[in-house]
Amino acid sequence: MVSTTTYAALTWPWLPWAALGALALVLLLGWLLPRGRASGAPVANTESLWRSPAVRPWVLRYRAWRVAALAVVGGTLLVAANVAAQPVVIEERSRILANRDIVLCLDVSGSMADFGAQVADTFLELVDSFEGERIAMSVFNSTSATIFPLTDDYDLVRERLREGRRALDNPPSEAYWEFVAGVDGIPDEASLIGDGLASCILLFDQFDAERSRSIIFSTDNAIYGSPVYTLPQATDLAISRGAVVHGLFGDDPRYTGQLEKLEFRAEVERTGGLYFELDDPSLVEAIIADVQSYQEVDMEAEPERVRTDANDSLIRWLVLGVLGVLLVGWRLRS
Repeated sequence: MVSTTTYAALTWPWLPWAALGALALVLLLGWLLPRGRASGAPVANTESLWRSPAVRPWVLRYRAWRVAALAVVGGTLLVAANVAAQPVVIEERSRILANRDIVLCLDVSGSMADFGAQVADTFLELVDSFEGERIAMSVFNSTSATIFPLTDDYDLVRERLREGRRALDNPPSEAYWEFVAGVDGIPDEASLIGDGLASCILLFDQFDAERSRSIIFSTDNAIYGSPVYTLPQATDLAISRGAVVHGLFGDDPRYTGQLEKLEFRAEVERTGGLYFELDDPSLVEAIIADVQSYQEVDMEAEPERVRTDANDSLIRWLVLGVLGVLLVGWRLRS
């Protein structure tokens, strides 16, 4: 889970205050210091001239332009100070990590071809209910391939699962072979169930930390070959690593019978996990409830800060201010 906080800041926040102080000081000095006399010789009997109907409007316009010049120059100075202070928008992203790890483990042998897209849909539905957990995925046949390691990047997880759903729905297309690349490493062998489960168990890490570990394991338990690990041996490995295995059984009478089903169910339940057949409508809700039943401890990762310059509007105001200074300067001189 990612929480985002956005706020505006200045790189050098003292600059606008310094400019404001300098402007206030200049105004104060201009007000307090005595006015200098006008250059040239004084002209007698001109006091009434400044109040004459012909001259008075000009005097008022001149004073108005002086006030305008003062306002424009002062405002432009403050805008320039804010530009120099380098305003930025800071986006602070804090990730909350749950202390639960989940590995999605999928048999992609030929006997599971009819179930691949269905399993991918199930995995997507499960992922949509998780928040903060780290998730990994591995597929296997005679050998295993990691689709993605443990991660809390749910955008990546969903993207890869959708790719897998499209690929597994259309075997043996090019997309299918790209997605399952690396799972046929042993010639003339397939569906080495124990080895596939053991590879998924090895995706867990941080064994010195208090974390719950769950494997959502989909297979038909139809072995063709000589695995390094039998299913009971892989189950022992899961138990030794503190992992719970939830089983999704692909029941196809062409490849499996009661013996495969009973062995798979017994080994899954030996880890404390739940057993389901893939057409069971209650499996998603039950697995989510079981995974979330383990006590969750939120751990806050080091926050990430992204700084973005935010002086575009100020620069536009600065340009307008400079143009205003030129305008009032020209008017005063004329």
